[in-house]
Amino acid sequence: MPADLDLAIRGGTVVTASDTVRCDVGIRNGRVVTLAESVTGAAREIEADGLFVMPGGIDAHCHLAQPTYGGVACADDFETGTRSALAGGTTTVLSFATQVTGEPLRETVTAYRASAQGKAMIDYGIHLIVTDASPQVLGQDLPSLIRNGYTSFKLFMTYDGYHIEDKGILDVLQVANEEGALVMVHAENHDCIAWLSQKLLAQGDTKPHHHAASRPMVVEREATHRAISLAEIAGAPVFIVHVSGREAVEQIAWAQNRGLPVYGETCPQYLFLGADDMERPDFEGAKFMCSPPPRDRANPDTLWRALKHGTLQVFSSDHSPSRFEGPDGKKAHGTEAPFTKIANGVPGLETRMPLMFSEGVSKGRISANEFVALTATNPARMYGLGPAKGTIAVGSDADIVLWDPDRKTTLSNDMLHHNVDFTPYEGMELTGWPVTTLSRGDVVWNDGEVLAQPGRGRFLARSTPEPILRYRQTNAANAA
Repeated sequence: MPADLDLAIRGGTVVTASDTVRCDVGIRNGRVVTLAESVTGAAREIEADGLFVMPGGIDAHCHLAQPTYGGVACADDFETGTRSALAGGTTTVLSFATQVTGEPLRETVTAYRASAQGKAMIDYGIHLIVTDASPQVLGQDLPSLIRNGYTSFKLFMTYDGYHIEDKGILDVLQVANEEGALVMVHAENHDCIAWLSQKLLAQGDTKPHHHAASRPMVVEREATHRAISLAEIAGAPVFIVHVSGREAVEQIAWAQNRGLPVYGETCPQYLFLGADDMERPDFEGAKFMCSPPPRDRANPDTLWRALKHGTLQVFSSDHSPSRFEGPDGKKAHGTEAPFTKIANGVPGLETRMPLMFSEGVSKGRISANEFVALTATNPARMYGLGPAKGTIAVGSDADIVLWDPDRKTTLSNDMLHHNVDFTPYEGMELTGWPVTTLSRGDVVWNDGEVLAQPGRGRFLARSTPEPILRYRQTNAANAA
């Protein structure tokens, strides 16, 4: 008689965003089909006694196979990036198709989809980066792409060649709200950064740590407030990405207290790194440069509170993988290059979940349920991935991670699976580690061994994000 189930996970403690219960999980055809005190009749079993059984992580903000910029290459493609992700307990990634100004957006997406084919080891979705809010993009490309499952896109308020003026932001917000997509905003004031950078360079302040002085909190605070105001004018929800500082958090909380549909994320570099890391000698400080930059050592307390109390809903990596050595990494322009010529960004796909588990759950800052919400369930809701992703429930994809809450690990780049030659978290002592990862019921990571093959990952066409649905419901109720 054939087995009724393909796989049973037995004896573990299942943790979702809302519940914690000791039970077995039955899996068939890549989906969860039963949760019960005891599951029998499976072709295979995994013993999970003493382990947490959690939804696979969703890293909703990472950069894979991105175009070379300023002579600096993206070190991770979809193969190395997703390999790294699954080893860290992440089973879904959302990366970015970056429009070149003047390029038809649909061509951008087609080319980017091709870069993932045959390489992705886990499931993936694609955000759009819109740099040219032309009539063609607004009237045809975006509506068509949204209907085909590209239901989120990112706008930059800074960076040459990327930033969009306020009118363009308003136009994109309007189209997104009408068609059912969520707008993400990189909120830093472009002109302020340019002015401060020019002033610093003129007085000889060129070292990596001067990067922080060119992007003080007020630069992020002003842009965050402006992005919120533009969204209010356009009548649309907005999501502020990689929130770094307490002043930006204050703006988001202010907007939420007024009932505005404003959401946000933060990242490991703002909880576990500091501006003083960029002061390390011999160009080592460049390893910690990202935008916005890490802040003072008191700043993470505000971010932890914002995560705990729901001001910020998502914890993403903003994995930006440039190497340290070599002609196309952070040293591309030499070790005497001014901070304006040093590649921004830090790697973090594989370390995001272990860092948050250790520093959050193991140290009592957040509960295990809140960990699941921040790293899996909330990203699924925010970006139209539910109910298949982000939880363990009957009918959901069997994207599951078994966590050993007591395992001690010393982080070292040698143990990681990305294509980057450093981790900014080198030497950190962690408690809690993902020992087994399942993607749609397949064991893709087991106690140090990658078992997935390139190309098994599927593209995820996404539905309308919950913030848009919630906003529409609120407006309909108010109108009634």
